[in-house]
Amino acid sequence: MGQADAWVQQCEIVTVTIDKTAIRDASSVILLRDAETNPRVLMGQRGASAAFMPNKFVFPGGAVDPADAAIPVEPPLPAACSQRLDMHADTGRARALVAGAIREVWEETGLILGTPGTWPGEPPQDWHDFAQTGHLPSAEGFHFIFRAITPPGRPRRFDARFFLVEADRVVGDLDDFSRAEDELSHLQWIPLPEVRSYNLPFITEVVLAEVTGLVSKGLPPPSVPFFDNSGERSQFMRLV
Repeated sequence: MGQADAWVQQCEIVTVTIDKTAIRDASSVILLRDAETNPRVLMGQRGASAAFMPNKFVFPGGAVDPADAAIPVEPPLPAACSQRLDMHADTGRARALVAGAIREVWEETGLILGTPGTWPGEPPQDWHDFAQTGHLPSAEGFHFIFRAITPPGRPRRFDARFFLVEADRVVGDLDDFSRAEDELSHLQWIPLPEVRSYNLPFITEVVLAEVTGLVSKGLPPPSVPFFDNSGERSQFMRLV
């Protein structure tokens, strides 16, 4: 039994009322540092005035933009991850989800997940600063480990995919957040044993339980937990 399954046993699967809030694709990245010695994850705090999860500590991430679907990603995501991303979803979204994840890490932390290279043309506006670093987005080391759809009744709803990436895939200084935008404050590497003392969203706690299990058992995961709140009932399944 996985860590997420244990959480499900503690949570009642309930009938929910469907609302009309649009569900947007989103990607988050769990950057894992010093996994074998002192495992830490990178998190930051959302602002008090944020419409979604104010004051909460979260992983870098956000909504996938339309332009992300055309972004070159080299090397691409491993086949097993791509196949799982396509389950119960529109096919062919893997590249957009990974590109969106890399862009969000860049925007919110200033860290680069990429490989040196020249862009094939003029990058979209949201990618201009990333391209200026001389890197192309890279999915090397990405592991798709979790998926959750925001329950009804929230001001914003996302179909969020979580990727675990070891921090040695980052280009440059892991502690240099000087190029980050101001969406997240208090960016820091938090030891896994301490992270639950922070102000976390519930789903982040569930994801962290899964990360803790993967740190001890290793990657890639044999399956991916999926909390599906898109229908009349909240469902839990595993993507294999």
